[in-house]
Amino acid sequence: MPPITLDEMKDVKLMNRIDTKFLVTSNELIAILKGIRDRYYAQEVEGNRLSPYSTVYYDTPDLKMYTIHHDRHLVRDKVRVRTYVDSQLTFCEVKHKNNKGRTKKKRIEVRPGTDVTKDPETVSFLTEKQPYPVESLSPNLETAFDRFTLVNFEKTERLTIDCNLHFNNFVSGAKASMDPLVIMELKQDGRARSLLKEVLFDLRIKPYKISKYCIGTAMTRPEVKQNRFKKKIRRINKLQTSSI
Repeated sequence: MPPITLDEMKDVKLMNRIDTKFLVTSNELIAILKGIRDRYYAQEVEGNRLSPYSTVYYDTPDLKMYTIHHDRHLVRDKVRVRTYVDSQLTFCEVKHKNNKGRTKKKRIEVRPGTDVTKDPETVSFLTEKQPYPVESLSPNLETAFDRFTLVNFEKTERLTIDCNLHFNNFVSGAKASMDPLVIMELKQDGRARSLLKEVLFDLRIKPYKISKYCIGTAMTRPEVKQNRFKKKIRRINKLQTSSI
């Protein structure tokens, strides 16, 4: 695929968007990429197309953000600190999903290692952008993965491909992995034609709702409420076993 730079990506930020996720095996991913390679750019940064990410999700002691998602509330928020490992750029982010299925993301850059619940600038940001008292938030889960980012030639959509996904729970100390499975996320501003969706239809791959934060929490804290996620975890385990 031809490269696209970060500067060229400015036209496809899609900060107010519709997200569609897919859970695929590595073999399915190869077939998908073969089907779209002639119509998509691959993001490239200093010659690299694979970028490591580290994300720390914050929640209340009783996991209100996790529980609201588990209980299928349409309106929900996530608070996280994301680090782009190669560049060490770090952002405090709030993701808000409304009752129309649209996701809005707001973020500010922070210094690596900043305690976002104590730093005055991030405290002000979090107070304004999300509904929970900042002093009630603390790190719950770290996710680490490697990401490819693709953009269609029309620049109407962006596809992120996350692999080597691992979880580390700060509360329980437990760790988990989704290897060798891949989470793809298609981000679109509207309903424009999508070659990717056509390829997925031909391969009989359907959208799959999955939250890294919620699945990671459920996999590393078996005592928390997770009835809704048990079927997803069983599917992950089955796909992992069949992919070995």
